Amino acid sequence: MRMVLWRALIGLLLVVGCAAVPGQASADADTIYQWREEYITAPDGTRLHADILRPAGIADDARTPVVMTVSPYRAHLAYLSQPRVKGGPSTENLQAELFLKAGYTYVVVDLRGFGGSNGCPDFGGPGERSDVKTAVEWAAAQPWSTGRVGLNGTSYEAWTGLMGLAEKPAGLAAVAAFEPVVDPNSYLYMQGVAWKFSLKPISENGVRPGDFAGFEHLLIASTPGYPTDSPEYRANATAVDAGCYQRYLADTTDHDDSTAFWQERDLVQRVRGNTIPLFLGQGFIDYNTRADRVFQLWNGLGPGEHKAWFGQWGHRNCTDKCGTPNFDSELLAFFDRHVAGKDVTVPGPRITVNQFDGGWRSETAWPPADSRSVEVDLRTGGYTDRGLTPGADRDLWSVSQPLAQDQQLSGITTATLGLDGPPTASVTVELYDIAPDNVATVITRGIAPVTPTAQVRLLAQDWPIPAGHRIGFRITDVVDDVWAHSPAFAHVGVTAAHVRLPMLTAVRTPDLPGGLPEGIPKWRAEKSTPLAADLIDNAAVSIDFPPRTGAR
Repeated sequence: MRMVLWRALIGLLLVVGCAAVPGQASADADTIYQWREEYITAPDGTRLHADILRPAGIADDARTPVVMTVSPYRAHLAYLSQPRVKGGPSTENLQAELFLKAGYTYVVVDLRGFGGSNGCPDFGGPGERSDVKTAVEWAAAQPWSTGRVGLNGTSYEAWTGLMGLAEKPAGLAAVAAFEPVVDPNSYLYMQGVAWKFSLKPISENGVRPGDFAGFEHLLIASTPGYPTDSPEYRANATAVDAGCYQRYLADTTDHDDSTAFWQERDLVQRVRGNTIPLFLGQGFIDYNTRADRVFQLWNGLGPGEHKAWFGQWGHRNCTDKCGTPNFDSELLAFFDRHVAGKDVTVPGPRITVNQFDGGWRSETAWPPADSRSVEVDLRTGGYTDRGLTPGADRDLWSVSQPLAQDQQLSGITTATLGLDGPPTASVTVELYDIAPDNVATVITRGIAPVTPTAQVRLLAQDWPIPAGHRIGFRITDVVDDVWAHSPAFAHVGVTAAHVRLPMLTAVRTPDLPGGLPEGIPKWRAEKSTPLAADLIDNAAVSIDFPPRTGAR
């Protein structure tokens, strides 16, 4: 969600007298769409602004299937990309051209409180879910619509797609959601500990995540319209109700996920049993909307023609920079089948997995059915919870013997720790792939508050570990550039430490075409560090891996 903050900042600094096209049935000869605007009135009276892009040259009454994005990010000055300078909404990252050329109408609707819509944002609450339902049902009922609508988007715009699944509006035929929020509490916190956002300066005693998210939303919601936008649009674009954000901050800075506020917004439960076709994407190394509870949502779906891409990329869909050209063709075929009603087969497997060595493979489930828990007892000892100040006393390492054969981690690693320390302290467990030259690369990590028996859930990953490598385990207080934590300045004793590694029993041979995503070399460059030989030698533990079967 934060990826658009800089665009909003730039948008606020634009010269508002730049060229713009009035939003009434306008079109340019070198574009592939006709653009106009409408307002939709939600059941509670909120006025939702919609930008409607129709294929160039199409008759006003020609019926088409509809692809829709419901968004807080599409204010008319929020992006600099085309078709920004030609009027109408930005279509950056939406593949709108792909769909328009294929004969779809593309509709962009502003969530309440953003862009040209009025009202009070509620961070995935009943108001925003109502906006999605209202917008889909409105589009399905238009004379230029076939009555079938697909929701499409990345990040917050994927979150609204999942809101559509939760609300089940009439006419919703399919959803494509990439790097979505599935539970806004786990977006801001991991097991109660705050994620540290990338905006600087933010220190351990600085801006809380709810404060930052509220500031971001306030900024984006204040993006003005063009002088040529309608009076209603311009009035809504700059009207900010301070009470909205006061309530927002009061609720989101409470990290307790059991409150009514968070439970109301947990889509993992609301989407359980869904049968509307979902095309889901998640990067294992996305540290914005992370590879965490999204897999609970995926595995809670009901029967249906669902599809997923899981792999080694950050906060993006896979139109580019993922190492394969197949994404757009699979996305279009998914909508052609489920929204346009065409008799086509969606190419690719049910689940496409890009593992960390760069290989691409097909799966029918993730974690795969043959992922088995390998139990590991780690060394006991202790560490000092003191935050940003470095020092060896912050780390407790355990390191396996060199692996006798190739292994592959695929799933969610968990740890159970016996701890003796104050509840204001935190505990992090990190998993490493240690090469024969002693360079250790982070595989995954997780954090939780210190309790007598702490359960730590690490982020999901799919990572081959070659023979001769070691697996490293680091227990510490906090990873300083990942989580925001006020140090307890206290010793934490680790009286017991048990980890369960999800390892594949059958050898995987990549069976899909594809190259190396840009995220893999970047991760290796940023998340690798050499370890001293004496640390490895003095931290040895033994792992009993079961023998692996032949290639699946």
